[in-house]
Amino acid sequence: MAQPKDIFCVIMAGGVGSRFWPMSRQSHPKQFLDVLGTGKTLLQQTVERFLPLIPLERIIIVTNKAYETLVHEQIPGLNTDQVLLEPARRNTAPCLAYAAHKIQLKNPNALLVVAPSDHLILKETVFIEHLKSAFDFSAENDALLTMGIRPGRPDTGYGYIQFTDDPDLPYNSQVKKVKTFTEKPNLELAKSFVASGEFLWNAGIFIWSLQSLMKAMENYMPDVNQLFAAGKTYYYTTQEQAYIEQAYARCTNISIDYGIMEKAPNVYVIPSDFGWSDLGTWGSLYENSPKDKHGNTVIGKNVMLYNSNQCIINVPHEKLVAIQGLEGYIVAESDDILLICKKDEEQEIRQIVNNVKADKGEAFV
Repeated sequence: MAQPKDIFCVIMAGGVGSRFWPMSRQSHPKQFLDVLGTGKTLLQQTVERFLPLIPLERIIIVTNKAYETLVHEQIPGLNTDQVLLEPARRNTAPCLAYAAHKIQLKNPNALLVVAPSDHLILKETVFIEHLKSAFDFSAENDALLTMGIRPGRPDTGYGYIQFTDDPDLPYNSQVKKVKTFTEKPNLELAKSFVASGEFLWNAGIFIWSLQSLMKAMENYMPDVNQLFAAGKTYYYTTQEQAYIEQAYARCTNISIDYGIMEKAPNVYVIPSDFGWSDLGTWGSLYENSPKDKHGNTVIGKNVMLYNSNQCIINVPHEKLVAIQGLEGYIVAESDDILLICKKDEEQEIRQIVNNVKADKGEAFV
């Protein structure tokens, strides 16, 4: 059984969320925004989600050093040692190696849950129950465990996890053995995955003992592991950040999925349904937001719609916006930027952002 004192949470909060432009900007990414109009940012919702099981003093947030002030403003009560500052974006493996080696100095018997900072979970009580089961399993097994979401549709925007029963586990176990990982398949493949009943969406939520993670890093990412292991004399000192600056300059850009999960033999998954969305696109925000009788989602207190349907509108509350005759559009204004884009062509937003960066400069991204 997992011991409560050993449980830690690592929240990854360093991304930019460019698909949510112009609301999400490099200076103020989506995890620091109240994109759902609830009065709380996605980061605040994420932290609060774990508090029934994990006290704030055992929650670690890894973010880009540019967002240090935002993190402390939004999550008061964190001490400086709980906010790990990355000098550059190097994907998920380095940030987890950094967090793991720091936590090891505090508690070598730690159990970790790792989660993104910008996802939606509607059934939080169900999520916590799954998490308790996951910690118990990880405490008793040398296992790398993830939570997979039962797919509701053949979505090409998610990675997929194929699972199978493990004969070494009880026949009625919640936990399944991972067979394969597949990154963002085409539509036909996604349809076959969903029809088979053997595949789950990859939610990017991991649960493991620190010992199991350390062993996997030593085996499959020795260079990254050694880089952060060598910093242990500097962690929790005034020299820590200077060491991290050097480490990240030498560090490979690699995800934990590619670095470990797709290679290790001891990977397991809990098939889950707790109202999850990665809120990665305007479309996913639309799906998870309230709508008026014409299918419009509106964030903004002074929006007037005429003969408009299936739109998502996100504008400042103080701005009066009148829209007539739009069908299936995104209308989003943030500071000095206005985006008007067809909802079913939102994949073009990334290219728009690239063009803006090239033609108009960094100030607009």
